[in-house]
Amino acid sequence: MIHEDSANFFNNSNEFLHNVSVDNVIFGYHDKELKVLLQQPIPLNKWTVTGGYIKRTESIEEAANRIAFERTGLKDLFFLQFRSFGNPDRAKDKGLTADQLKEMTGIDIPPDSWIFDYFVSVAFYTLTEFSKVQPKKGELEAECKWWPVSDLPPMMFDHKLIISEALKALRLHIAHFPIGYELLPEKFTLPEIHSLYETILGKSLDDRNFSKRLMATGIIIKLNETKKIGAHRSPFLYKFAKEKYEEGLKSGVALAF
Repeated sequence: MIHEDSANFFNNSNEFLHNVSVDNVIFGYHDKELKVLLQQPIPLNKWTVTGGYIKRTESIEEAANRIAFERTGLKDLFFLQFRSFGNPDRAKDKGLTADQLKEMTGIDIPPDSWIFDYFVSVAFYTLTEFSKVQPKKGELEAECKWWPVSDLPPMMFDHKLIISEALKALRLHIAHFPIGYELLPEKFTLPEIHSLYETILGKSLDDRNFSKRLMATGIIIKLNETKKIGAHRSPFLYKFAKEKYEEGLKSGVALAF
């Protein structure tokens, strides 16, 4: 059975807006793979991006932040609204019916409940360092975990499309803004940031040209430290220049490859 507050929610609670929701595509980067944090509603064999309804007391951005915090345990993450999704059939799924919700919650939910109504989703993507996240599932979820963007499980509703569109937006933005700061550890090597950009953009980038362009922006600083990765390999470490990075987020930088 579910908690009383969840039961109130399904019983047409006025705490949330009834025709608009937030879907938050949370990206992380690990082992040269771009990954997305997904949640699996009970008792389904399909997955969704992290998302939820908007409280009447919060802004859309506050809802996106809340959802990210509830799933990652982290605050003040980088997030960006990239588009909205809406059509009369997007919230319909054979895997989610009133009978199945009764099985999940223990309460009767009419087939014409507001949760089956036409919903417009405001979509954000969020970026975070993979190693800092401890995924946390919600009360009505079987699991919450990372999946490779290149190998997604069966998805509910139009969430596969949402991820695809989020990746398009990320590729556009990373070519013009210094987004890598959120996905990399504080200190990194040039090969590591080079690999990150290749993974996100989905194409090979010339090593020398990439490094030259990146250094010319001034958004990364070479440190007097090295990373030992082999008997004869100790590349220098770099970090983002905070002021230049924040300036680049506002005005853009010449990073198109």
